[in-house]
Amino acid sequence: MQLASAVDPQLADLSNKLIYSAMVVYTLAMFAHMIEWTFGSKGAVAVRSTEQAGSLAETVAAAGKKAAKKVTVTVAGAGGGTTTLTRTAVAGEGATVVTSGRGADEEDGPGAAGTNERADLAGRIAVSLTVLGLLLHGGGIVARGLSVSRWPWGNMYEFSCAFAFAMTAAYLVLLAAKRKVRWLGLPVVLAGLLTLGIATTVLYTDSEQLVPALHSPWLAIHVSTAIFCGGAFYAAFIATLLYLGKDSFDKRMAAGLTTGPMGTSASIWRRLPAASTFDKLSYRINALVFPLWTFTIIAGAIWAEAAWGKYWEWDPKETWSFITWVAYACYLHARATAGWKGRKAAYLALAAFACWLFNYYGVNIFVTGKHSYAGI
Repeated sequence: MQLASAVDPQLADLSNKLIYSAMVVYTLAMFAHMIEWTFGSKGAVAVRSTEQAGSLAETVAAAGKKAAKKVTVTVAGAGGGTTTLTRTAVAGEGATVVTSGRGADEEDGPGAAGTNERADLAGRIAVSLTVLGLLLHGGGIVARGLSVSRWPWGNMYEFSCAFAFAMTAAYLVLLAAKRKVRWLGLPVVLAGLLTLGIATTVLYTDSEQLVPALHSPWLAIHVSTAIFCGGAFYAAFIATLLYLGKDSFDKRMAAGLTTGPMGTSASIWRRLPAASTFDKLSYRINALVFPLWTFTIIAGAIWAEAAWGKYWEWDPKETWSFITWVAYACYLHARATAGWKGRKAAYLALAAFACWLFNYYGVNIFVTGKHSYAGI
């Protein structure tokens, strides 16, 4: 984009209206997703699968009376697929049974709508509304940039709008790629609404030109990668929280503290992916985005040298970016070398995301430094 000294007030006003319109549509999508979860299946698929697996003992006993053989039984999985369970039976009445296969606590649930057709319709409506909201949202970002003829992420308000857009777009891309992630719709839309709400009420800044230090190609490179990293870190954060919740639910089930498929809370946890799925998802996202976060810090240092004459001055923003990098490095190192999985690794991931969150909101709002010239 070419630099310009003037601000187009009509485009700036259009940008604001489009952002507010997107928030309204996202709100409708959130309610549609809530209806989907509320009226979704109560875990009937998972219960039926468990009942089928329970009859496996009779099959093994019958096989054991005839000869030693391996018996494989395939039952319907909770996620709509199949589960293969294998038993090796030794001939004789007192057959010894060796069990292998994927346990029920490792099976992914059927999703937000479960097997309920009305809930599925609500989910589809929610996705359609999310697409419409994203188009309005993107239009607002573009209009904001055109109003001042520059990249539209020069301050916290613009960054937050772009960040919320990236989160929602990534979710819809996964859906378009036929991934079974519609359960992500509610937390993603809710997070997007919260981000835009804070942006429009606390962080809002009128459309205006930036200080000379920000007139650089590195604005597009450094900030755009930071936006992508933030969206990815947030997705991993959601997966980590859901892992902790699902793991706790599974433990309560194993201890007999939660019985039966009834109850809204139990139904929701049954329809979500397995705890191990969340754990792997969080790790993979953080591992994939960590090199990009490293590049973001390096790009910022190069930009700092061009603007201020020094690569690094331990400015509060630089310091907390480095602290965030160290926190995620510790998490990945623990997973790769110490073999940490499960709750210990999840707590490390939450601590690392807390560092990123403070680096964005806390440092920008409450701490004064060289990065404060862009305003909030």
